[in-house]
Amino acid sequence: MSEPKSTAAYRVVQWATGNIGSRTLRAAVEHPRLDVVGVLVHSAAKSGRDAGELCGLAPLGVRATTDLDDVLALKPDCVLYTPRELDPDAVCTLLAAGINIVATRTDFHYPDAMEEPLRRSVEAACDEGGTSIHSTGSSPGFVTEALPFVLASLQRRLDGLLIEEFADLSRRDSPGLLFEVMGFGGREGTFDEQRLASLRASFGPSLRLVADTLGLPVEQTEVQGEFAYARERTSIAAGILEAGTVAAQRITIAWLTRGQPVLQFRATWYCTTDLDRSWDLRDTGWRLTVDGDAPLDVTIRFPVAAENAAATYPSYTANRAVNAVPWVCEAPAGIRTTADLPQIVPLLTGPGLT
Repeated sequence: MSEPKSTAAYRVVQWATGNIGSRTLRAAVEHPRLDVVGVLVHSAAKSGRDAGELCGLAPLGVRATTDLDDVLALKPDCVLYTPRELDPDAVCTLLAAGINIVATRTDFHYPDAMEEPLRRSVEAACDEGGTSIHSTGSSPGFVTEALPFVLASLQRRLDGLLIEEFADLSRRDSPGLLFEVMGFGGREGTFDEQRLASLRASFGPSLRLVADTLGLPVEQTEVQGEFAYARERTSIAAGILEAGTVAAQRITIAWLTRGQPVLQFRATWYCTTDLDRSWDLRDTGWRLTVDGDAPLDVTIRFPVAAENAAATYPSYTANRAVNAVPWVCEAPAGIRTTADLPQIVPLLTGPGLT
């Protein structure tokens, strides 16, 4: 695989400018080797607006468009693909036209786990255009792939890996999300099959990539959901949790061998630590526990004040995608995984580096 260019810039188009997309756009503008030449948006209200305005920067002289043909005419090296919904036809059109893609969507983490018609179409488009596509982000992505590979490099025998993600939502002032969407404050917690299937589709392929790359003989996957309830009436930023109502949720996606978990991802969202169950709750962040001949217990905290959370947390997902652009542009044609690419070494900005 070729190294990224050391001086010349890669021409980049940002596709969608939602919560993550506006952050990838800003990071791409500030990247010393990326040249933002276009932005595709999905609403008439954003069409024609300057790219800088869409990500909180000064005007750049780049106007947003809703037209795929405008993007193709720009002939970018790469599209940062961050929409809410996947458009397979647009993805294949971009790839076939010679445009690489780095996506924060979870559709392309592991080709062996993709639906066969989509995989065949994407691979054919990559072959036609000589391009590559890569899905990444923070979770899944960094914590479910890149970091496990690094930790596994210390092992000669790996018996199990548990990746835990914690989110303290007590200071999040989003009553609609917490109470209506996620079901906090309800008397009876339930996970519908659609939500469980969505989580399996998001994290299962990423974990399977790690298992297959490391030669771990996993056989099947399972998803489990659990709830814990408030012991006392509790006030949080979003409102009131009455005693006996849902105050914490936990989802576990696991790959099993002979019925025993080998690779697990467990997400725990909580609004109080005063629960009716003894869950080992941590600060917002990650914990990775490696069971092998060189055991490890690694904790990563997000030291972000509540008032800065909304402005900071999107960077965990956006930055890795932006940093991956030069590497994906130089990758062989195809659906490229974290195991395919070299370690992503960023070209940073900051004091003394701008």
